[in-house]
Amino acid sequence: MKFNFKIIGSLLGILLVINGGFMLLCIPVSMVYQEGGTLPLIISAGISVSIGSLLWAVSRNRTDNNLNKRDGYLIVTLGWLSMSLVGTLPFLVSGAIPNFTNAFFETLSGFTTTGASILDDIESIPKGILFWRSLTQWMGGMGIIVLAVAILPILGIGGMQLFVAEAPGLKPDKLQPRITATARRLWIIYVGLTGLEFVLLWIGGMTVFDALNHSLTTMATGGFSTKQLSVAYYDSPYIQYVIIFFMFLAGTNFTLTYFGFKGNFKKVWANEEFRVYSIGTLSLGILVCIGLYYNGESNIEQSFRDALFQVVSVITTTGFVSADYTLWGPAMSVFFFMLMFLGASAGSTSGGVKIVRHLLLIKNGVLELKRQIHPTAIIPVRLNNKAVSQEITFNVLAFIMIYLTIYVVSTIIMGLIGVDFVTALGSVATSLGNIGPGFGTVGPVHNFAHIPSIGKWFLSFLMLLGRLELFTVLILITPYFWRRS
Repeated sequence: MKFNFKIIGSLLGILLVINGGFMLLCIPVSMVYQEGGTLPLIISAGISVSIGSLLWAVSRNRTDNNLNKRDGYLIVTLGWLSMSLVGTLPFLVSGAIPNFTNAFFETLSGFTTTGASILDDIESIPKGILFWRSLTQWMGGMGIIVLAVAILPILGIGGMQLFVAEAPGLKPDKLQPRITATARRLWIIYVGLTGLEFVLLWIGGMTVFDALNHSLTTMATGGFSTKQLSVAYYDSPYIQYVIIFFMFLAGTNFTLTYFGFKGNFKKVWANEEFRVYSIGTLSLGILVCIGLYYNGESNIEQSFRDALFQVVSVITTTGFVSADYTLWGPAMSVFFFMLMFLGASAGSTSGGVKIVRHLLLIKNGVLELKRQIHPTAIIPVRLNNKAVSQEITFNVLAFIMIYLTIYVVSTIIMGLIGVDFVTALGSVATSLGNIGPGFGTVGPVHNFAHIPSIGKWFLSFLMLLGRLELFTVLILITPYFWRRS
């Protein structure tokens, strides 16, 4: 099986043109605030569109429009990397982040919706550049590849392989028979919820700029803020509850959100993963609230709000901060460290392992006990009252085993680079899970600026690996992927 390099080049070109188009959207913001980012954005957008147009022009004369699965995996990974590389330009040209390593780290952290930052003084960055920073997360949240899938029919290219390779979770449900219709509906939901949150935050007292940026990064479960103190800057219960609600929605399977909008709540509640996600999140929030209250927090409402905010933020891998959970005692630190390995729902914009994988792992473990008593019985794992194929079960087991192996090995590597043990544990967990803040010197009130350059490149690789669900990237480094068949 050969690669269709002309289609690959053409699609990468389209993605870079789209990338440049989003840069152009930042120019009006920069012109309104007149903080010096307009020309750098124009230059960056011009370079991105030019490179993309050139790639598309060189690759457009093709006779084969078939896109195979290997092409899909290659396009997804190269698409993320190329957009991140070109996405560094606004930071570099403007001088907001003059160091290429730091600029790439910040940009890839945006596109992978990780939210780990190297910025020490966010408020000093020109607002046009900050808006671009937020847009990288918004694009990465649902996936720029899915956006491209929606326009592929215009080009005469089928896009199912791209959607399967990029969409978060196990096997995304189709909302419509045609995958392009699915992509469009996902984006309509995504844009609509972003707009609704913007209005609610603006009503709550945020400026138009801050409300827009926080809406973009909330729905992406990204966590980039326009304030160095993150959401803790806004001492407003209303604002924090609004963000909690939309973080929770962003961590919900978007197909279920679609059914909810159509009024099919029975189908939503029938989903096991959603029930575990919603009940579990609320229960964990209450548990943390009780711990905070008995540890001396006198205000029960604030205890509940801080507890629920941070639980939802970590589980959905958003990474916003309303309070420093590392100051809540050793037990709470261990608790939040464990939450970093949960993840929210499959089919959402969140990163991490995902709840459905934990569910299938637990169900399979329980059934193994039954199989010991009845070794000849055929007892399938069931999810939503349907038997799960062995292929999916094996995939889940392999994913979790590989995820934990990568985590352990990566923690050792960060230690060898010179990072202290707690910071190594936290930085790897937050990068691989696309969460944002970690522990140690990369905790909720710190950043990644001090991490050695080689450490930043390694953590960048982990961000990409985690965002694309391991296999999409790992398969590219296997010999049989490149072998002609």
